[in-house]
Amino acid sequence: MSTVYSPNQVFRLTKRKFSDKLSGLGAAKFGNRWNSKGVEMIYTSSSRALAMAEVLVHLPPRLIPKDYVIMTIAIPKSSLANLPMEKLPKDWDSLPPSKSTQQLGDQFCETNEALLFKVPSAVVKGDFNFLINPHHKDFNKLRIVEVIDFKFDERIV
Repeated sequence: MSTVYSPNQVFRLTKRKFSDKLSGLGAAKFGNRWNSKGVEMIYTSSSRALAMAEVLVHLPPRLIPKDYVIMTIAIPKSSLANLPMEKLPKDWDSLPPSKSTQQLGDQFCETNEALLFKVPSAVVKGDFNFLINPHHKDFNKLRIVEVIDFKFDERIV
């Protein structure tokens, strides 16, 4: 992993009831592509459109959620762990997610060297998500700068 500077902002699409604060508890409860069950992590995206795509793949077909909001999160100038594409495990985008990617995310949190981890999206190839370590020393510098209702276009689902 290499370290570079972070983006100025990231986006998170979530149910309204979870939008009052940032917490990695949901990811820890179930585990996901980049974290094992029990490891707290916050998944965000580089754009609103990618955040939407990342949520849509987990929803039942034809379900149009009514209770989602898009959060804009300001990122302090901070370190960012970056994993070059050529160093990704061969199964990084497999379904279900592989243990190899979970171990990479777990290691990111355990080393606690960076606030953010830039990872490729398995949903939209060529785009990137940013994982936030809620235990990093700079976590309290994050700011939710906007939370607005998000209406899914009915043509999408």
